[in-house]
Amino acid sequence: MNYSIFSLLPYSSKGRIYSEIEDKGRTCFMRDRDRVIHSSAFRRLKYKTQVFVHHEGDYYRTRLSHSIEVSQLARSLSRIFSVNEDLAEAIALAHDLGHTPFGHAGEEALESKLQKYGGFNHNLHTFKILTKLEKRYINFDGLNLTWESLEGILKHNGPINKSSIPAWIEKIIEKFDCNTNTNSSFESQIAAISDDIAYNNNDIDDGLHAGLFELDDLTTIKMVNDNIKKIEIGKHSKNKGRINHELVRSLIKDMLNDLEYNTKENLGKIKPSCSEDIQLCDFQIVDFSLEMKKKTSQLRSFLKDKMYKHPTVKTMTYKAKKIVSELFDLFVSEPQLLPTEWKDYKCKNELLINVGDYIASMTDKNAMNIHQKYFNLYNF
Repeated sequence: MNYSIFSLLPYSSKGRIYSEIEDKGRTCFMRDRDRVIHSSAFRRLKYKTQVFVHHEGDYYRTRLSHSIEVSQLARSLSRIFSVNEDLAEAIALAHDLGHTPFGHAGEEALESKLQKYGGFNHNLHTFKILTKLEKRYINFDGLNLTWESLEGILKHNGPINKSSIPAWIEKIIEKFDCNTNTNSSFESQIAAISDDIAYNNNDIDDGLHAGLFELDDLTTIKMVNDNIKKIEIGKHSKNKGRINHELVRSLIKDMLNDLEYNTKENLGKIKPSCSEDIQLCDFQIVDFSLEMKKKTSQLRSFLKDKMYKHPTVKTMTYKAKKIVSELFDLFVSEPQLLPTEWKDYKCKNELLINVGDYIASMTDKNAMNIHQKYFNLYNF
């Protein structure tokens, strides 16, 4: 493959935290992708909430299916722009590893409990999993990914504020002489916006399937209404499932077309000669047009009102926060109940962090079972 001049190439990688002999059959970014896929944290995404808890039905997205869909979009976009597909895919597959059980509800509960001790941020927790918490290799903790993959995770939402970074992460940043004020690589920007495209459209699909809103409700959003008009409904008017899928497909295509056109416009403005030019640019290169940003903002507002605030979802959110909060308080007050691997701590601060890391590692299913074990007084 002929890469674009602004692509990040394997031979230009800054390397890994721990030196390793390179693999003759795979590039360093291919190895990163494979390590993510084979990690314990990646497998656990199968039973981690996207919006709906796993037991509510096997149709709805989980963190695992979402991550796979993000990686598919990232691969497609990487080929369009002739950049490093393996790096974009590795970042896309890893980006949600740090999510707690029950999605953002679980994260909010942990953030509340750990607020005085550095808080909880799923993006930073992903970094922690990749560099510390995975225990698969004899010579080091974590997955020992390349710096380029790690930086893509750290800068998933753009440049980072050093004051919000724990000291141990800052040491890694210093090792690779990273500028936290710059943007991420082109490949990382692809992974980040693929995440946005996936969850916007996935939530529409899941919301329609759950009956939280109807197709007619979506016609109030101009972008959605325009795409509904493109669908040749005709004799399929009674087959809501097919129409819903056609709509989501059309919306994704609409977003991708806008993204491709606007990104090419941005590239034309800065005329990058290397990957560093992408990172030093003072705006995101891989991005929607202003018009599309307005449209997606309207879509997010609709989903917030009709889906995330829906009684069905709010009920799940309440229960999820209660489960996470009660488990946290239990293990802090009764640390002897922690599994052996989480009992290694020297002070209360370390205990609290261990409890947070343990709960964050749980799946929805695991958290509910453990909660039932300790809080169902008739279950001995």
